[in-house]
Amino acid sequence: MAQSSMQKISPSLLPEKPKLQHAINYRKVSDISQYYVSEKLDGVRGHWDGKQLFTRQGNLIASPSWFTLHWPTVAIDGELWLDRDQFQTLLSCVSKHQPDTNKKTSCWKQVRFMMFDLPEHRGSFSARVKAMQSLLISVTSPYLAMIKQVQLKDTSELDAKLNTIIASQGEGLMLHLASAHYQQGRNSALMKLKKHQDAEATIIGYTKGKGKYQGKLGAIKVKTDDGVIFKIGSGFSDYQRANPPEIGTIITFKYNGLTQAGIPRFARFWRIRAAE
Repeated sequence: MAQSSMQKISPSLLPEKPKLQHAINYRKVSDISQYYVSEKLDGVRGHWDGKQLFTRQGNLIASPSWFTLHWPTVAIDGELWLDRDQFQTLLSCVSKHQPDTNKKTSCWKQVRFMMFDLPEHRGSFSARVKAMQSLLISVTSPYLAMIKQVQLKDTSELDAKLNTIIASQGEGLMLHLASAHYQQGRNSALMKLKKHQDAEATIIGYTKGKGKYQGKLGAIKVKTDDGVIFKIGSGFSDYQRANPPEIGTIITFKYNGLTQAGIPRFARFWRIRAAE
């Protein structure tokens, strides 16, 4: 994997960590029509403070100056995105120490910053959706876009939309209560809906492969933040089998529920976690 380039700023210059809103896992609601629904993009979350792009941890993203030219001076919450199932390609592009200034050949030409909220706007989400739409009209940049927000009638429409997104290699959906205000931290008015669960863990060891994987990676041994240790042996490409992530790497894995012992069921490797 390419060396991370989310620039680390010296302590004296380190900006305040963005006060962002975060979603909870989906909880059944009585009236879906009260929510805006959008696709959960598989990208790198970014925070535009009106001048520069930062990660959710406050690290500077080395984007080219032309990428953010003519952007609004208001704070924007969004996702750097290429396309569905293109996360690793996106990560190798945006995770560089120095901005790629050659516009003709830069991978940044294909990236879009998909805004989904306005952290400093004091209105309801309905009002913020209208404000984001107005911003797009006033901005000439081809690199700033907006995640499509729709309202559905009932849960059957929600299920159908989720199935369509998953069938197209999308990740899932986001549901945002129309009347809700932006709130720092976990907000029950903002929910993520996916077909699978995912979590993060740190690689602490390897198991050698057998059979067709002789001489390659068989499984990785990982440890979660809760101290749960287990192995993951599926989800790897042939390249990753031959060139496994280093010990100490934080990875994201998918799973389907937990055993009585708290071990993730059917855990499979998904990707290396994005730098923050």
